[in-house]
Amino acid sequence: MKRNEVSVEEKLEALYRLQKIDSQIDKINFIKGELPLEVEEMNDEIIGLNTRLSNVEAEMVEVEQNISDRTRIKEETKTLIQKLEKQQNSVKNNREFESLSKELELAKLEIELCDKKIKDFTEKKNALSIRLADAIKAIEAKQKDLEIKTQELKVIEEETDIELAQLIKESEVAKTKVDERLLNGYTKIRSNYRNGLAVVTIDRDSCGGCFAKIPPQKQLEVKQRKKVIVCENCGRIYAYPQEKEIEDQNKVVEEAPKVTRSRSKRTSRAAE
Repeated sequence: MKRNEVSVEEKLEALYRLQKIDSQIDKINFIKGELPLEVEEMNDEIIGLNTRLSNVEAEMVEVEQNISDRTRIKEETKTLIQKLEKQQNSVKNNREFESLSKELELAKLEIELCDKKIKDFTEKKNALSIRLADAIKAIEAKQKDLEIKTQELKVIEEETDIELAQLIKESEVAKTKVDERLLNGYTKIRSNYRNGLAVVTIDRDSCGGCFAKIPPQKQLEVKQRKKVIVCENCGRIYAYPQEKEIEDQNKVVEEAPKVTRSRSKRTSRAAE
């Protein structure tokens, strides 16, 4: 049978079945809650912390290299000073003496500069050591939290993954049995609501989605299943599936004896 030959009743029944399947999928995803997102965010945070740690370590290597370089220059300058002082003791004229004196002065300034740089770099190294320790602690703490969340998610997935995969498969099959225009509308409505309800039944004279009151005439039209009717308040699609019809019929059967007993009492009173 071609899709355009399918009755409205059959279209709505197929759409209702699809909604039931998708609602079960939504329920499983709700049980998982924000855990998948939390695990993903924690992984991203750990990547960021590791990047920060790598940057601090790179800075530490650079600072240590600077300290090493300045220490080497300082020792070389000390050797130079000793050499210049010896030369100064053996000069033959004032020009040479003054020239060596200037070199000695520059060399001593170089040592002072090295001492200052070494001090600055050492302070920076100490600060980097603190940052490095903090970064390591932060990664370890975040890693522990991630392990806990990952384990929680693993337990839930072990309990639900098989069922979820089956439901997703059933959902895809169910979609093939739904009118394309209705399916597009259904998908759009589902995306508008957090609970994913696009197809609802009437419960206690109200919309099963937004609980707005429904006039008796419209309720009757929904039960007739001759056309697609949507809630004027929330836009959800009304359905009156066979299981709902059977449920309503059972309610009538359950209430019938109460009415009979009430009538029999009135009859007996009238006879008296």
